[in-house]
Amino acid sequence: MEYKRAPENVVPQVQPRLIIHGGAGNITPATLGPEKYAQYRHALLTIVSKTDTYMRTPVSLANLRKDGYSYSTPKYPSALDVATYAVVLLENNPLFNSAHGAVFTRDGINELDSSVMVSRGHAKRGVGLTGLRRVKNPILLAKAMLEHGDADLAQKADSGLAQPDAPIDCQGLDVPSAQGHTLIHGEAAEMLATMYGLELVDPSYFFTQNRWDEHIRALEKEKAGSGLATWSAEEYLPQGTCGAVALDADGVVCAATSTGGVTNKLTGRVGDTPVVGAGFWAEEWVEDIDPSRSRPQPTVDSWQNLKRYLGLPGPVVELSSSLRNLVADCLPTPFIYSPLARSAPVVGGSSADRELQTTRSIALSGTGNGDSFLRVAATRTVGSIARWGRLPAAVALRRIAGLGGELQKSAGDRWNKTGEGEGGMIGIEAVISRDITGRVISSRAEILQDHNCGGMFRAWIDDDGKAVMRIFHPDREREQNVSGGADMFGTEGRSEDVWRWSADKV
Repeated sequence: MEYKRAPENVVPQVQPRLIIHGGAGNITPATLGPEKYAQYRHALLTIVSKTDTYMRTPVSLANLRKDGYSYSTPKYPSALDVATYAVVLLENNPLFNSAHGAVFTRDGINELDSSVMVSRGHAKRGVGLTGLRRVKNPILLAKAMLEHGDADLAQKADSGLAQPDAPIDCQGLDVPSAQGHTLIHGEAAEMLATMYGLELVDPSYFFTQNRWDEHIRALEKEKAGSGLATWSAEEYLPQGTCGAVALDADGVVCAATSTGGVTNKLTGRVGDTPVVGAGFWAEEWVEDIDPSRSRPQPTVDSWQNLKRYLGLPGPVVELSSSLRNLVADCLPTPFIYSPLARSAPVVGGSSADRELQTTRSIALSGTGNGDSFLRVAATRTVGSIARWGRLPAAVALRRIAGLGGELQKSAGDRWNKTGEGEGGMIGIEAVISRDITGRVISSRAEILQDHNCGGMFRAWIDDDGKAVMRIFHPDREREQNVSGGADMFGTEGRSEDVWRWSADKV
């Protein structure tokens, strides 16, 4: 999707947004404890605050000229830059199941996956990597692969084969570039990391004693016939990811995700994190609505909406009002829901002011049991419900990742017994109206989050620019407090000043 360049004297009106997560699963007051809770709280608030500071710090000044005068306007990091910046901080923290804190396979190996996706701006839009063993920060490899994708695809179109910028030792593999590929595995992916100049490390870098102890303890329980090696009802065995979703001043949304996978997975297993539409998703579309129409009117009878949507001339038998509305509410609702509150018409404005285009975008990063995310194409399904069902993204998210949603249903009678179906998602939904010059007329964005399991480590910047952190579901806090978590979790959902945390060490 392309936009004309906005007039040079116009400051973008899209407010950048940010949310991060650090995994989801059987996380309860009993399995976490006060000490671990404090550690996760500190890490999440520090990382989201540092990233917010980075997001709001200009990276350069662009010199512009208007009517013979020269002035400068700040350029800020892109959504891709911001999301991957946050994930690097998560990858470097051993609390989280990615890179330095990654879980082990049954064979005692760390195999890492990563992915990024943007709503627009790059030809490939989304890429994934899997089976990495030596890339220090897998998310940076995903970012580089996406950024190089424009040249890779252009060269492929011109010559049929994209060539590397400089010769490298391919150790027997023919890896001139990422070509037109979206998902790349193992040694070939690490050749790309060398080509891009990224840091490779000895596999011992990913070792942490805590993850090793979890690995051994779970295998011993399985051997003794007292539990699974991949999930436990008594403790939190990581099977999720870490990730970030960002919206930038240009209206682009990006999802970035990184993981070590499921505790004691088979060596070579591929989860949802590197698979487009399963563990991550981002897209943008033109909303079929004219935002220049009059302000919202009182709610119309939903049965009348249904008749207009289906083009019915009129009923032969007239139903009672309550029955009409019941029937309408049971049917799909694209004719009922409008995701954008219609604004007032531009009075006395030019034709450019009146000819507006409204775009809607969504980006999602998932965490939890990746095999379940794969079975229901979880993130893409949320996007499809929001786009084609014309429902709020929060409603679409709840239908997949909320309690009783499709993720949970995918586990069948194994729910709460194997870890299947457990998970959650974070995301951002944005709705932006522009005139024909590309000038932003109005915009709004919503932070998205939901999970069906005990907890999901997450933090975000709220509408007031404050940092907020949660692990548990706000609708279930009373139950958790009754079980002894009132004092321990009193800071859940409390707004924090970013400056108090951004200077702390992660």
